[in-house]
Amino acid sequence: MRLNQPGIALVFRQLRGSPRPLAWILLWSVVESLPALVSGLAVSRAVDHFLADDAGLGLGYLALLLGTAAIGAAGTRQLFPWLAAVIEPVRDAFLTAVVRGAVTDETRTVDTAAVARLGEQVQAVREVLFVTLRVVRQIVFTVVAALVGLALLSPVAALLSGACATLALTLFALQLPDLAERHRAVLLAEEEVARRASATVEGVRDAIACGAVDRAADEVGSATDAAVGNERRLVRRTALRTAIVFLGAQLPLLVLLAAAPWLLREGQLTAGGLVGAITYLTVGLEPALRRLVEAVATWGLEMAVTIVRLGEGFTDPQPERDLVPAPARHDLEVSGLTFAYGAHAAPVVRDLDLVLPEGGHLAVVGPSGIGKSTLANLIVGLLPPQGGRVRLGGVDICDIRRGDLRRQLGLIPQEAYVFAGTLRENLTYLAPRAGDRAVTEAADEIGLTPLLERLGGLDARVGAGGVELSAGEKQLIALTRVFLSPAPVVILDEATSSLDPVAEARAEMAFARRQGSLLVIAHRLSSAVRADQVLLLDGDTACLGSHDELVRSSALYADLVGHWDLSRA
Repeated sequence: MRLNQPGIALVFRQLRGSPRPLAWILLWSVVESLPALVSGLAVSRAVDHFLADDAGLGLGYLALLLGTAAIGAAGTRQLFPWLAAVIEPVRDAFLTAVVRGAVTDETRTVDTAAVARLGEQVQAVREVLFVTLRVVRQIVFTVVAALVGLALLSPVAALLSGACATLALTLFALQLPDLAERHRAVLLAEEEVARRASATVEGVRDAIACGAVDRAADEVGSATDAAVGNERRLVRRTALRTAIVFLGAQLPLLVLLAAAPWLLREGQLTAGGLVGAITYLTVGLEPALRRLVEAVATWGLEMAVTIVRLGEGFTDPQPERDLVPAPARHDLEVSGLTFAYGAHAAPVVRDLDLVLPEGGHLAVVGPSGIGKSTLANLIVGLLPPQGGRVRLGGVDICDIRRGDLRRQLGLIPQEAYVFAGTLRENLTYLAPRAGDRAVTEAADEIGLTPLLERLGGLDARVGAGGVELSAGEKQLIALTRVFLSPAPVVILDEATSSLDPVAEARAEMAFARRQGSLLVIAHRLSSAVRADQVLLLDGDTACLGSHDELVRSSALYADLVGHWDLSRA
């Protein structure tokens, strides 16, 4: 496992950016390990004084041990804020990197395994990093403190224990690559279960219709069986850590007990010293080494493998190539555009030619599922075409810098998103320098003013996803947000579907008056009536013209208009 892999590199980069919290963690770790350092010495002195009939001084050493325990507890309490100061930025950095890796690569198809990486694995990194810094750090300091205390008490016992612990940890380190591979196999198997289960749930109606329920169940079951098998192999391998603990901590104890008569007879140890040495081995070294091996073999490897797996999501960022800034012109030209959702699927868009002049107003209509939203995603570069080009101002959108392209094209989908925060923060997200006057004027243009008044103004807070708002109110917020943005080309992908016809007309006409171009994926035929040009999609063919021209020339369009007129009546 290379340290230069993106995920691991990101962890080290984040840790290097937190020198002050790490310094405080080091300081309080030393304080926390004081009981482990003092325990054997205090017990040794106490026993010797009790044997010499000096109970007062013996009790004093036990009181000293209790005092160091209180100091260690205080050190532990002080650690938690500094642990959070290190761990939370790492979690945020991974979340940002995974999301950015998923959304910046427009050629990447939807991957349900990415949901597992985002929902489970990022959280796993956070939890395991906490365990590593909280538990493994504490164990390491405890082991070092116990060996230092044992060296002060009995150099011979410390040398033996240190040699055995070093040998045990070396053997354990040699097993780590194999354990890491087994952890990775478990992780990939879990992702495969998530991928197959998601595909099965999405296609359950098709599976029932085709009589393929048993096959679908077998596919999910085989993935589950493989995941269980990988888990079992991992458990069997990790069971070897018992031998490591015996070699590193229990063997020195057995040797010490076997040599105790000689050590006492030769004056190498007093009775209290022997009890103190046993205290270091049984209370300090053995539990700490057992927990260290267990933590590294489980949490540590889980974190390392998960970090590497997450890093694969942002290993190869899109190269900038020779991308150019956004052009000064904003006319859109589509030529020979073709797109299909699979290698053997019929194209949703086929050889489409289209021009939206700067300042133009175009409506796209057609039966449900004909490919209108697909066309919108192709125009803004969210889907890669299999053929043809989309040009903005005469420049292929694939050659425009991603950030510049996003600032030129404003897409509002049907499902409007509202961020947790104030209304002002929601509305000015794409125009952070917009003042209150510009915001209220935009809200009045779109028709958002009644909602502002009902909620109490721009400083009113809304929850994540706008759970307290209706679908129409969320759409009005999204419309106002893009209205305020500097985007010269706006695409409304059924962005007014939850508004009534009057509110929809008001919002669309506001965008039509706004400087720039407007493309409307129509939810109602009234959007086509208001547009300068109408594009009718009908499977393999597409017709372009004004509303009146298409009524006369296209039977499908006339039929759609007839149904719309009947519904209005």
